Amino acid sequence: MTTRAFGAHAADKPLEPIQIERRKPGPSDVQIEIAYCGVCHSDLHQVRSEWGGTLYPCVPGHEIVGEVSAVGDDVTQFRVGDTVGVGCMVGSCRQCASCREGEEQYCTGPSWVGTYNGPSEDAPGHTLGGYSERIVVDEHFVLHVRHPKEQLAAVAPLLCAGITTYSPFRHWNVGPGQKVGVVGIGGLGHMGIKIARAMGAHVVAFTTSESKREDAHKLGAAEVINSRNTEEVESHAGSFDFILDTVAASHDLDTLTALLKKDGTLTLVGVPEHPHPSPAAGNLIFQRRSIAGSLIGGIAETQEMLDFCAEHGIVADVEMIHVQQIDEAYNRMQRSDVKYRFVIDNSTLAA
Repeated sequence: MTTRAFGAHAADKPLEPIQIERRKPGPSDVQIEIAYCGVCHSDLHQVRSEWGGTLYPCVPGHEIVGEVSAVGDDVTQFRVGDTVGVGCMVGSCRQCASCREGEEQYCTGPSWVGTYNGPSEDAPGHTLGGYSERIVVDEHFVLHVRHPKEQLAAVAPLLCAGITTYSPFRHWNVGPGQKVGVVGIGGLGHMGIKIARAMGAHVVAFTTSESKREDAHKLGAAEVINSRNTEEVESHAGSFDFILDTVAASHDLDTLTALLKKDGTLTLVGVPEHPHPSPAAGNLIFQRRSIAGSLIGGIAETQEMLDFCAEHGIVADVEMIHVQQIDEAYNRMQRSDVKYRFVIDNSTLAA
């Protein structure tokens, strides 16, 4: 099925209109007409081959919201007309220990498939993402979206930014009575503040930009720390149960680990271009503190996150763009010039 899309043919080429082929729905497939697609920093890294290994043509996009337009004969969970989402993965082995535990994001089998740039039997031999009119996905990797229609554009980033922050909060049992830090107020961090607050935690936001102090309070932070103010930072020493670090740039982790209580955890979800400086072991050993990492969430947990956000009225703060503005949006993302997530109106693919 010929489908309009927006993608790049090389790392040094701009994204442009292209025609791609989507398979006809198989027995377990769901065909989705994409209404909105969020723009993740990973899209930029992948399309410009900053991580290496990019397959071209590259059609990014893994924060997808749309409407079911067809289902295979064996599909039981979705009907034509349902509002659905697709996140960062569209396939896994389903047999390894992680998959059996419902944590497909940690699949160790040979068949984990990303929503774009993953192996595929469909033309052109790799998956093509959500900067397109439609997508066909196995029903196991499709999610129900229960937010009202007027919020759907702002729901799209939940499929990556939302679950990336929700999953570590759930894993480390964030909740009432806990003091939780969120480092970085961007696409991930602003979702972290909203979700941690809805979970009942006392949320403290960290930012290097004094101009974001008011914004952080509006997002739900009870306190805001300017990371450049040493005295302000040190006044919170040994007081945090959990800190979520969303910053995707190399930085000193010792300052943050010193803020943790005994048995506290600093969890990293941002992948820096260059490694962080090695943290001091003593900071960890003498208070049994931990530095950990976390990657999105499994399908069941992502559905749980979407339902939690619908129940609490949580969506991302977004700026809507036409697909033709994507290169400009990438450039602005690199300057942190967005509050806090771009979302493509996929109807503009027809322009």
